[in-house]
Amino acid sequence: MPPSRSKSLPTLSIRIDFDPEGRIGPGKIELLERIEACGSIAAAGRTMAMSYKRAWDLVDEVNQICGQPAVARQTGGKNGGSASLTAFGKLLIERYRMIEHAATAAAKPHLVSLRSDIAKGQRAKS
Repeated sequence: MPPSRSKSLPTLSIRIDFDPEGRIGPGKIELLERIEACGSIAAAGRTMAMSYKRAWDLVDEVNQICGQPAVARQTGGKNGGSASLTAFGKLLIERYRMIEHAATAAAKPHLVSLRSDIAKGQRAKS
């Protein structure tokens, strides 16, 4: 492991499991954020190197998990359709980010200790 990497603090990745089949994590939240920024499911998917079908499947999955739409689509038009987040979609992102922030804050002392323990082990091998 490069020395500069051992100095960086490990990070958490939060995934919320609603049931065995329904989970929302950083990828779906990032997709929702990009839909809001791009105004389109297709454009958001492209920024994440995924097909429109994959992006739409993920949006549909979020909608199914939550039982309400997180994204509002408008089809048609000469330039294609558009998409924006619903009020619920914006709330979902906000809640997820608050959970992520709280979990990271709670775990920080343990992450610092873990980084230290790993660094000690690396120095012992040298």
